[in-house]
Amino acid sequence: MQIGPYRLRNRLAVAPMAGVTDRPFRQLCKRLGAGYAVSEMTASDSRLWNTRKSRNRRDHAGEVEPIAVQIAGTDPAQLAEAARHNVGEGAQIIDINMGCPAKKVCNVLAGSALLRDEPLVGRILDAVVAAVDVPVTLKIRTGWDRAERNAVRVARIAEAAGISALAVHGRARNDLYQGEAEYDTIAEVKSAVSIPVIANGDIDSPQKAKFVLDATGCDAVMIGRAAQGRPWIFREIAHFLATGETLPPPTLTEIRDILLGHLDHLHAFYGEPQGVRIARKHLGWYAKDRPENLAFRAVVNRAETAAEQARLTRDYFDALIAGVASALPTAA
Repeated sequence: MQIGPYRLRNRLAVAPMAGVTDRPFRQLCKRLGAGYAVSEMTASDSRLWNTRKSRNRRDHAGEVEPIAVQIAGTDPAQLAEAARHNVGEGAQIIDINMGCPAKKVCNVLAGSALLRDEPLVGRILDAVVAAVDVPVTLKIRTGWDRAERNAVRVARIAEAAGISALAVHGRARNDLYQGEAEYDTIAEVKSAVSIPVIANGDIDSPQKAKFVLDATGCDAVMIGRAAQGRPWIFREIAHFLATGETLPPPTLTEIRDILLGHLDHLHAFYGEPQGVRIARKHLGWYAKDRPENLAFRAVVNRAETAAEQARLTRDYFDALIAGVASALPTAA
């Protein structure tokens, strides 16, 4: 798949997820098979650019190219300035968020709320594309609600504005993440435009990825929640698409080493205590399919230092690898 001058190594993208797709997670997913990753959503309001959170979200040091940054907002001029600012700090692709269903985003008429105002969509896209000399992409949902699925019209507006690629989540905004994603609308979008289209929503296995690619005719798939605690899903999908064969699951030893490496990067990136706090949700995701999950989380959530968190995690997985009962207390 091609986005502007960038030829992606495969058809697999990491969905931008606030509070999840920070630099350590993006780097991990790329190392484990993702061909493309978009940063967490960054604010277009310049008054927020110098907060610690914003600076972290603009930190791309050592990241595998291309570096894609997602921006969100409602004002065309403000979004254009945000695009220029992020390009100045290393962004090679600018992605515009018109897909986030969160209330705090939609209540200020940003994210997927913009889908209700197609003229404003056009003005935003025109302004951002004109502001920068790098590819601009767009992420949307099928519409604001099921009764008004306007993704095809928005896609045509995007293509006319010069958008280089479009990602479509197979739900309306009002669906949030409930129910099952539908792919018929994504297929209609793909048929309506000539720019690359990426399908998103409920892609949680190699077989599902192939089904969605075949059903929609899309150029790539975008994986979000299914990669939480399972970043190796990208290599599993890549292998299946290339060979038709299913990779064996990672061993407990490999999962332990992946997780400990992820913890190290989180601790180094955020420092203490923030890195320890942020790592807790990732630990929960990695262990969520284990019967000891609740007890494990009860213990590691009490860790206050990076060293303690890493030690408890290593001890837990070492016990699993050795086939002995982990010395975890009963969860409350």
